[in-house]
Amino acid sequence: MTKAELIADIVERSGLERTQAKACVEAFVESVTDSLKRGEEVRLVGFGSFMPVARAAGLARNPRTGAQVKRPASKTARFRIGEALKTALN
Repeated sequence: MTKAELIADIVERSGLERTQAKACVEAFVESVTDSLKRGEEVRLVGFGSFMPVARAAGLARNPRTGAQVKRPASKTARFRIGEALKTALN
């Protein structure tokens, strides 16, 4: 599902105007992004949790040449599925 498809589905399910649904989706993404940047976990009970994760610097291997390259430290996010969503999928 793309962002546009998500917005269309929200419009259909909620009866909101398309511009309102788009604003809601964008506000949600911005809020989650801002929280993760601050190092905070975002929990949506029953759905799951977004967690910020720091990756340490290290060595990686170029699969084409086999040469080792230095990988800089970076930040990323992980998602842990909630019980209700897990149950709904299985």
